[in-house]
Amino acid sequence: MENKTENKIDSVMYSYATDVSHLEEENRILKETMDHLKVELNRLKSNPLMVCEIKEVMGKNAVIRIPNGNSFFVDISQDVKKIVVGDTVLCEQKNLTVIKKIAPSKKFDAEKFVIIDIPKLRWKDIGGLTNQVEEIKEVIELPLKNPALFKRIGIEPPKGILLYGEPGTGKTMLAKAVAASTKSTFIQIVGSELVQKFIGEGAKLVKEIFQIAREKAPSIIFIDEIDALAATRIDIGTSGEREVQRTFMQLLSEIDGFNNLGNVKIIGCTNRKDILDPAITRPGRLDRLIMVPIPDEEGVKSIFKIYSDRLRIEKKINMKRLINAMKGFAGAEIKSVCTEAGYFAIRKNRNTISERDMINAIDKVKSEDKDYDAPSYMFG
Repeated sequence: MENKTENKIDSVMYSYATDVSHLEEENRILKETMDHLKVELNRLKSNPLMVCEIKEVMGKNAVIRIPNGNSFFVDISQDVKKIVVGDTVLCEQKNLTVIKKIAPSKKFDAEKFVIIDIPKLRWKDIGGLTNQVEEIKEVIELPLKNPALFKRIGIEPPKGILLYGEPGTGKTMLAKAVAASTKSTFIQIVGSELVQKFIGEGAKLVKEIFQIAREKAPSIIFIDEIDALAATRIDIGTSGEREVQRTFMQLLSEIDGFNNLGNVKIIGCTNRKDILDPAITRPGRLDRLIMVPIPDEEGVKSIFKIYSDRLRIEKKINMKRLINAMKGFAGAEIKSVCTEAGYFAIRKNRNTISERDMINAIDKVKSEDKDYDAPSYMFG
């Protein structure tokens, strides 16, 4: 009887000890969890640090530049060791004390605003611009392919060119074709996108774009709608105008700083040459001005042949009639005619494009021009 009682007591005591051990383990886990949550809560309550750039180091102090472009003279924390000009650091927001050095980001902000590509467009894909093609080859292609020739002769090749003319005449195609022929990286940017909201951001973008171009050289920087950035400067005094001028001055500074025998070229593009600031086209900058005109009759024929050769067209077509009907069309409009003619054939569930499809497409493209009173072409 006593043995049974003792066994029962031992069993109860063992069970009690097991429960206590289990509860202690749970308590330890809960305590660790609570401590972790306290640390996380304190971290979430802490003030964020500002990413800044070191401009100058003066013993225990430094001159930093904050993201909006302003500079400040601040203290350096004792925990920060060996910082030099150009380092990226974290600063406390209240008094801007340098707290920590961090690795700089390898990603440029400018990459969000540019198109970086290696075009595959060939010179033979461009029609009606023989003179313009030859001039671009001489000014852009030759210096990139054979810079030693210019060095041997003792002349400096142009740093860039300005393409101007009506919309849709092929300015962008010319820029892409020369990039493809020289196997250059094509960096495309719209001038209006360089004008940013905050002070100094536009100038910073320009600087980064040229830095990207150097890293990816040989390269061509194509600035579309350059008139949005390089229009004649006026003394208005608004913050927006001042920011445009800052960005424009940075662009001029980058162009002036380029090595003439370098493998980065700039191509500007505009529909409004008349409003450009003379500073952008003065000698030593974009001083080669190339007009890209509306194609003449031979040009229309050449461009139409390039695009129509890709189409399945009926053999019996009055080509002269079509060319005359497209008189005054830019290259982009001729391409649009071919595309629309294809749609007319598809709607009729045909496998080839007829002359009627072409005439209807010409009518449609003309009718989309508000300044043009489109005639009606009728078949008997």
